[in-house]
Amino acid sequence: MMLSPYPLEQDLGMRYYASDAPGIGGRLRSSPEDFIVEEVPLPISDPDGPYLICRLTKTNWELQRAVKEIAKRLGISHRRIAWAGTKDKNAVTTQFISIYDVSPEAVGQVHLADITLEVVGRSQHSLTLGGLAGNRFDITIRDCISEDLAGRVPAATAVASLGIPNYYGLQRFGVVRPVTHLVGERVLKGDYEGAVVAYVGWPYPRESEAAQQARAHFTETRDPRAALADLPVQMTYERAMANHLVANPGDYAGALQALPPKLLSLLVSAFQSYLFNCTLSSRIEAGHSLIEPEIGDRLLFLNGREDIVSARNRQAALMQIRRGRCRIALFMPGAEPVTPHGPMDEIMQDLMQKHGISAVDFERVSRFVKTAFAGALRPISLSTDVQADVSETSVRLQFTLPPGHYATTVCREYMKADPYMMI
Repeated sequence: MMLSPYPLEQDLGMRYYASDAPGIGGRLRSSPEDFIVEEVPLPISDPDGPYLICRLTKTNWELQRAVKEIAKRLGISHRRIAWAGTKDKNAVTTQFISIYDVSPEAVGQVHLADITLEVVGRSQHSLTLGGLAGNRFDITIRDCISEDLAGRVPAATAVASLGIPNYYGLQRFGVVRPVTHLVGERVLKGDYEGAVVAYVGWPYPRESEAAQQARAHFTETRDPRAALADLPVQMTYERAMANHLVANPGDYAGALQALPPKLLSLLVSAFQSYLFNCTLSSRIEAGHSLIEPEIGDRLLFLNGREDIVSARNRQAALMQIRRGRCRIALFMPGAEPVTPHGPMDEIMQDLMQKHGISAVDFERVSRFVKTAFAGALRPISLSTDVQADVSETSVRLQFTLPPGHYATTVCREYMKADPYMMI
């Protein structure tokens, strides 16, 4: 294992690489066509359902914005549109969305630049986050280090097939402004004013000068009218919050609830993701393996079954992991009380205490956000068979991942580059 030299990765808990081999450097997303994602759906077959299932292909569109524009063209609330996975903006992505109570003819009249919609079926139920079989990726890394490039790539491919840290990637925390987990922490604590200031304010150097100045002014003054005058028009979520504060002075809770419900819930889960990354890095730092179980480790099987590693079943657990039937997993905290079983659970509890967060906070925020945060298991390792092709100073990677796993986490092992080269 090798320590990341990049402060941003350190701050987000992504502190280690799986191997000590040198990286290939390079840049992701020189164009959206360099990052192609195709969602693998679960079976869809219910011709009489009220939800229309559509295949959405978009280039360089942020998903929430795309959904709002589609809803506007259909003349419906964006809340009637749901999806199974959130895809990258700077990419060519194909995924599935469900739209409640619209006709195929209406969808056929939706025309947006760099967006295509194709009706593929109906369902009795709306799509839900995570309700997909996986994602296929076709990614090109350009401007790689030319020295021994053909020799460096196989080393990364080998470690990716064995297991790398299953970190939540940079985009989980905000690509240009990686602050979503910090906003989520304040929402969890009931510090709604602090959450709004962090979301609307808190300038970040990779934004435009106008955006930085508007954010800095709001952070200093808390003046929503000035924010509406200063914030660039494309910052629709920040402006929606400021608008609410103009109409309802001091109602910071209401300002947060002016955000789309899915986005608000993502802020809270971003803090869970931060806790996961930090705890996983602490395990690595302690010298423990990603794929060899310790007593007290939690196991997550492919069929969803869970187990705890004991002295009695440790060898059997190791065999099951090697056969690909289960993985060591970490429990991300939520509203349900958790009995610690091993060192990772204890690290997580210590981290929550450090941040002043408890199960009670998750229970309260579940009511505020109207989303259940019961807690969940997530595997600590990610492995995939990568087809890698080298061409001069470019490397093309093709692989498939389960839902909720990050392609940039795989690319990170190859590149070992500044995380901003991956956005």
